[in-house]
Amino acid sequence: MKRDLVREYLSYCRVEKGLAANSIASYENDLSRLSEWADKNGHDLLHLDRRDLREWLIDLGAVKLSENSKRRMISAVRGFYKFLMFEGHVTKNPAEDLAAPQKGFYLPRFLNQNEIETLLEFPDVSTPTGLRDRALLELMYACGLRVSEVVDLKLQDLDLDGGILTCTGKGSKTRRVPVGSSAIEWVKTYIAARRKIENIDIDRLFINLNGSPLTRQAIHLVIKSYAEKCGFVGVSPHTLRHSFATHLVQNNADIRSVQQMLGHADISTTQIYTHITSAQLKRNYERFHPRSRAK
Repeated sequence: MKRDLVREYLSYCRVEKGLAANSIASYENDLSRLSEWADKNGHDLLHLDRRDLREWLIDLGAVKLSENSKRRMISAVRGFYKFLMFEGHVTKNPAEDLAAPQKGFYLPRFLNQNEIETLLEFPDVSTPTGLRDRALLELMYACGLRVSEVVDLKLQDLDLDGGILTCTGKGSKTRRVPVGSSAIEWVKTYIAARRKIENIDIDRLFINLNGSPLTRQAIHLVIKSYAEKCGFVGVSPHTLRHSFATHLVQNNADIRSVQQMLGHADISTTQIYTHITSAQLKRNYERFHPRSRAK
């Protein structure tokens, strides 16, 4: 029964709410954690009350998870019980006023413009793999794409003559993003080289040497490998997305335009990049202004 209810909720999230596959998988894992906790403590998911959930939160505090992961878990539980109440399985939502941990302020990792140039120029474009990787890096940085969006890109999603890319982001929302001239040229070169390979009949843009689509894990390893060879630590696909947004804001791009290009539903999510530039300005001030330090 428990598994069926969870499965029904996940189906509702996918069909009715249009959540992405990654979000569904995360919610499934989150609700499995709660179900395991309930079983361990002799409870039933349908009969958990507010006090039970507060005890779960206390136990959750001892688990080494990021604050964002804990917030997402609480969001999944709230939504699950709201669904159960709507479907008539429970009479009230015990998670309605469940307090999530306060979201800590952080500045995401990004590369400066010189570091980006170093990374982009590292692949050996005389090889098929290097050419593909150069096009991949250029496009991700040029458009601020999530790795899941890159994996799903199809050849027909690119209007290279018009300089526009169409991608599907979180919540199955489609957006159009401008593509810079450098990325356009490298992607065109990569596609032309790809078309010369026999037996390649697939519409995904980025593929491996066997003709299969690149996976999220493969793209992560590609970027991590090049970054480490450049001497950059802690670089992931999302680092390119953060760098894209940061550089736009640093060069005075309108924050609403950046929000639209990133596909953020809430402007407050995009405004983290104004904090990045403010922090950088403060560091530069303290470093170079002769009166910035107490004597």
